Amino acid sequence: MWVKLCCLLLYFLALFVLARVFEAVAWYESGFLATQLVDPVALSFRKLRTILECRGLGYSGLPEKKDVRELVEKSGDLMEGELYSALKEEEASESVSSTNFSGEMHFYELVEDTKDGIWLVQVIANDRSPLVGKVHWEKMVKKVSRFGIRTGTFNCSSDPRYCRRRGWLRSTLIMSVPQTSTSKGKVMLKEYSGRKIEVEHIFKWITAHAASRIKTIYNSEHLKEEWNKSDQYRVKIYLFANLDQPPAFFSALSVKFTGRVEFIFVNVENWDNKSYMAEIGVYKTPSYILRTPEGIYRYGNNTGEFISLRAMDTFLRSLQPEVNDLFVLSLVLVNLMAWMDLFITQGATIKRFVVLISTLGTYNSLLIISWLPVLGFLQLPYLDSFYEYSLKLFRYSNTTTLASWVRADWMFYSSHPALFLSTYLGHGLLIDYFEKKRRRNNNADEVNANNLEWLSSLWDWYTSYLFHPIASFQHFPFDSDWDDDPDLFLERLAFPDLWLHPLIPTDYIKNLPMWRFKCLGAHSDEETFQDSESDSDSESKEVFSSEKEVSEDDELRALPRRRAGEPRRGAETSSCATSYGPREPCEWQARSYGSCSTAGAMEPDWSAWPSEMLHCTECVVCLENFAAGSLLMGLPCGHVFHQNCIVMWLAGGRHCCPVCRWASYKKKQPYTHPQPLANESPS
Repeated sequence: MWVKLCCLLLYFLALFVLARVFEAVAWYESGFLATQLVDPVALSFRKLRTILECRGLGYSGLPEKKDVRELVEKSGDLMEGELYSALKEEEASESVSSTNFSGEMHFYELVEDTKDGIWLVQVIANDRSPLVGKVHWEKMVKKVSRFGIRTGTFNCSSDPRYCRRRGWLRSTLIMSVPQTSTSKGKVMLKEYSGRKIEVEHIFKWITAHAASRIKTIYNSEHLKEEWNKSDQYRVKIYLFANLDQPPAFFSALSVKFTGRVEFIFVNVENWDNKSYMAEIGVYKTPSYILRTPEGIYRYGNNTGEFISLRAMDTFLRSLQPEVNDLFVLSLVLVNLMAWMDLFITQGATIKRFVVLISTLGTYNSLLIISWLPVLGFLQLPYLDSFYEYSLKLFRYSNTTTLASWVRADWMFYSSHPALFLSTYLGHGLLIDYFEKKRRRNNNADEVNANNLEWLSSLWDWYTSYLFHPIASFQHFPFDSDWDDDPDLFLERLAFPDLWLHPLIPTDYIKNLPMWRFKCLGAHSDEETFQDSESDSDSESKEVFSSEKEVSEDDELRALPRRRAGEPRRGAETSSCATSYGPREPCEWQARSYGSCSTAGAMEPDWSAWPSEMLHCTECVVCLENFAAGSLLMGLPCGHVFHQNCIVMWLAGGRHCCPVCRWASYKKKQPYTHPQPLANESPS
């Protein structure tokens, strides 16, 4: 996770540097920067009209270029970046979708229950033509969509009873605007009553109703009273301008930030005394002043702070975000970080996408689960101070020059999604190259694995967990709940081959008991240890060099098995351990004592053996007798073998005893040797 986070931060740093490179290239080619002011006198009438349309100011009654230029100057300073964005937006011929309402519930859900937006709905009465024609309606939809105003069409033929109850007996236009200044307040519906059915007149009607929600100040006394008043709004934005009404983008933002930011329009058209404006730091008009508890901020002086809906919306969201804004931001960051797994993971292509899907599901689930307690804590009343301090931190950090660069880059890359995706892909390919180069030296098989090999290994892993018994990861010995499970025998009958070849970790082998085979009256420990080392080395070489042509199943069948339910042969084992000479040895016990026998019929030293191990003198794996000093290993069932022989047996995947087939990783009740009678003596 930390690797992906570092890769994502490195990608954001690359985007920041790339944006500065683009600015330098644009300055070199054109000689201006995005923050450089533009003189409206040098612009054509078409460009001036485009700027007014983006700001939401009507120009239908201004036939001369001089009047249009003055209106642009009254609404705010024009920057090169805003002019470029406005022209690009006009050239883009993207069709804006409009909603077709199916009935009363659909209309209520989208229009009347939406508290933070403006709707423009064309109502078509039964057997009537629409009030606005198709061509003009498409122009209207495109014009108002710039300011976040949603549009729709309600045909009364789909729900005539609702139209009669509403009084919509003729085709008309309906506009919905939040009625109060509180978040999630009531919505009022206004009907268009104008006679002229033109786009500009309808747009003026819309902007007039939207501007009526903004508090307007007409004199300095009212401004002084409002400036010094403390109310529920912690953030206020003032527009000082010589206009009849605020621009449409300013009114649309007042609806969008209802309950978070208060929008105030100060009309200085007929002011004679502007001394109080100088006292509060406003020396020119038009000016956009943001007043917070931390101080005054002049909007438009930093990078990316254009006089447009999108730029000011991004600015205000960074200062006064909602919980939903933070959730969406965290969702985007988490998914960008999860997609890094597609390039960090090496190997087959299918493996990459499987790991990617798994990472996406895990990260998104953890994100949603982590947000649930956060939402619950924010509802607690005693966390209001924490919420206020958090917003104060946002305001301090997002009014810096670095924050303005980040906002400008965000608007640039969001308006060019192809560039954003291509840079992300290029960054991912670089990560894939360096990661592949790093792992090739460590594990070439993983890097060069194809899809079929990886799917085969994935299937093996899946079947091992689906069918095979679960091996314990605890240290041996341990008590298992399956020891007395009656269903174990049925499962072994259902999947006999799977039980003979389980895929089980071999960590338990190092915990099995080991000791040296000794004889009574044998050589010294040092000589025995040297002989055992040489003998063990010769045995290991012989085992590793021998090639058996018999299959694994035939080898298992060649070994004798203890029948189910047959008791342990404690007495026979004991007799085998104490008898030699003419007496016949028991099944799978020693025929002679190996080196102990050849050295004068010396008896093995059973005191060195663990108490739970059965006494024997022969390894059934290699069919050789135990020599003095040989390293032995015992299994939980009590049977004993050469250490090299049984380790190779278990490491080959046969996790069971060669004699009784008891699982080599499961504990069994220890065998207790019977005590000989007092009158019984060894023969």
